[in-house]
Order: sequence, then structure tokens, then C-alpha cells
Amino acid sequence: MSCKGYKMTRRAMMGATGATVLGLSVRDLIAYAGSSHAPTAEHVILFWNGGGMSHVDTWDPKPGRPVQGDLEPINTTVPGIQISEIFPQVAQQMEHAALIRSIAGTQGDHGRATYNLQTSYLPGPNLRHPGFGSVVAHELDQKGDLPTYVSISGQAPRAGYLGQKCEAYYVSAPGDKDPYLAFPEGIAEVRGNRRLEVLEKYNKKFASKNDDPRLSATQTSIDDAVRLMRSPALEAFELQKVPSETLERYGDTAFGRGALLARRLVESGVRFVQVNRGGFDTHSNNFPAMQAHGDVMDPALASLIQDLKDRGMLDKTLIMMVSEFGRTPRINDNAGRDHWAAVFSCFMAGGGIKGGQVIGSSDEDAMRPQDRPVEVADLHATLCHALGINHEKEVMTPLQRPMKLVDGGSPVMELFG
Repeated sequence: MSCKGYKMTRRAMMGATGATVLGLSVRDLIAYAGSSHAPTAEHVILFWNGGGMSHVDTWDPKPGRPVQGDLEPINTTVPGIQISEIFPQVAQQMEHAALIRSIAGTQGDHGRATYNLQTSYLPGPNLRHPGFGSVVAHELDQKGDLPTYVSISGQAPRAGYLGQKCEAYYVSAPGDKDPYLAFPEGIAEVRGNRRLEVLEKYNKKFASKNDDPRLSATQTSIDDAVRLMRSPALEAFELQKVPSETLERYGDTAFGRGALLARRLVESGVRFVQVNRGGFDTHSNNFPAMQAHGDVMDPALASLIQDLKDRGMLDKTLIMMVSEFGRTPRINDNAGRDHWAAVFSCFMAGGGIKGGQVIGSSDEDAMRPQDRPVEVADLHATLCHALGINHEKEVMTPLQRPMKLVDGGSPVMELFG
């Protein structure tokens, strides 16, 4: 159904039905309207590295320059493409991946930059824009019983004017059982179901006498939780059933379990998974910190790519790793790097992306884009293109204000070959 918590239009009602045309639901066909191509991806896994990940020490090394620092570049499986030594296993997957080295950011403050990168908009005083996962939940049909949008190890952006139905389902610790998806200890299933029936009865009675839109949002949350609680698809969250050798490959860390859970979720139909990791605000001791990050992220990201490839899922799952900005090429007096928005990088793989290529470049010291600048909104337009969503589409807020899904931008078409 539509993610908006207010009046449903006839068009939205059609989208909520199970009708299909050529294998696509009516709602997906509506989403693809205005798009001149078939989608190349059905799912997205976004690795959000909060704090500002150094581009020089990850995807855009500058060997031999004063800005290089303590980390060395290494060769990948694609001749001519080097990345940081902190990613030796990812380097072996480079034929499936692409790098953008010329993102031209504008915001050097954590809050404003995070808002910009995750919504395509700049923050304002009167309106909260939805994160990209909420846009996907709004535009594409839910596949199966699991939520369309899941956020792991951290809160994702709110859905804003798209409504409660487009909020992320939050997993605080991947692998741990969610206590909210079962009746409390001592409450049998029959008794619990009776309580839910009574709750529904009283909520309907109260809502019939009140028109507060928050009541509808609350009921949506309850309905979604009950449906999920009763679904066998919940097994996707149960990492204890995963063979130990698989978990060892990904790494038995919050990030490794998050990446493994993300794979299981997209295999179960989840459209958008965001895996959150912080600790990249390296104003001091940048190099040991980045090596420690690499030790955790490298096996998980490489295993995810390989497993999706082996399972036939990589072609329809777009993986992206990005941060709110990069870090200063100049190394400060505390052996750290400070905020740097003028140019930074991101990693992408799968989902129709042509692997083994680099889009754009920074100048010799990673200070500014040298060629093919990519704006923040271009990243959002690119994700929309991969999913078959018209990024120029307008939606109406509850106050009937038209808002585009993406604040300008154009898809980076070179990524798609």
C-alpha cells in the first residue's frame, strides 16, 4: 500500500493490489513510469560509514605524494586500479566493482552532510526529507513478509513526509532476537492473540472519534509488527543457524554479522538494507584507525560480493559504500585528517554496475575533482536509475506541497556500461 498515512488515491489503491502485468505488480509499473529503461537492480545494500571516511586511505590512494600517509596502495584484479592496503580481499573482487573518485560535496558539517548524502536535500527548518531507503519503500512493491527497508546497527534517516509505512525496521544488534517480535515471557500465543484483538477493537473505536494522523501511523506500526511476528520469513534474522565457517569468513563482528544479515535479507525479498558503522571521524591517529576499520570491513564486504555472485544475486543487488564526506589530504599535527567535503569517493558493485572501472578522478593531492565531477544528487539519481525509479517524479506531502524524489541530479550513466 502507499506509504502515505493519509487519503489513498485510486492510483495508489491499484498499486496495493496483487495484480501483475508482465510479471510486475501494478505498483512497480507505476514506479517505473517516466523511466525509459528496465531496472537493473531489485535490491540495495548501503554501507553507511558515519564520521567521514578518508578517501585517500581507502579508494583514492596517492602513492608518492605528501598526502599519502602511512598506508600503501595495492593492485587489484583490474590492471591499473589500485586501492588501499586495508582492503586486500576486496581488491580481489574489483572486476565486480566500480569506484567514483570525484564526488563534489558542499557540506563539511557532520549533521548537514549526513542529511545531504542520505536525502539529496539540504536540511531546512520546516520539512524533513526522506532518506533513500524510504524512497525505495514508497516507490517499489514489497516482496514477501519482511519489511521493505531495514537498518542494521544504527538508525537510518526518517521517512519524513512519506509516512510511517516507509520507516526503516531497526535491527540494533544483528543476530540477536528482537524482543518486540514475540509475546512477553509467560504470555501464551492464544492469550497474546486475544490481547491483540482487544487492542485492535479499542484502537478502532478511539480512532473513529479522532482524526489525528498519528493514530493511523501507530496502527500501521502495530499491523506491520504483528504480520512480521507471525511470518516464517523471520528465519532470515536468525544468524545462529548460519554455518560457523560462513560467519568466520565475514568476521564475527557487528559489521561482519551486519553484512551477512544484509545478504540473507535481500535473498528474502527486502528491497533496501542499510548497514551502519561509525568511528571514521579520525582527527587523530588516522592510520591505525583506518587499518582497524579495514580488518573488519574487508572480509565482510568481499565475502558479501562473492556470496551474492555465487547465488546469482549480485546482478540484481546494488552494493554501495559511502560516507558523508572525505578527510583532508593534509595530515594534521595529531597524525589525523580533518573534514573534507570538496572531493571524496564511493564504492559500488553489482546491480547492473559495470565492474572494473573508475569514474572521475581527484587532482594529484586529492583536493578537488579533476575530471567528471559527480554531485551528491547524482548518486541518488543513479540509485533510482538502477531500480527503475523516475528520480524526477513528484510526490505530494500531507500539506499538498509537491516534492521531487531527488533534489536534481542526473544518473552516472558510465556506471552501467
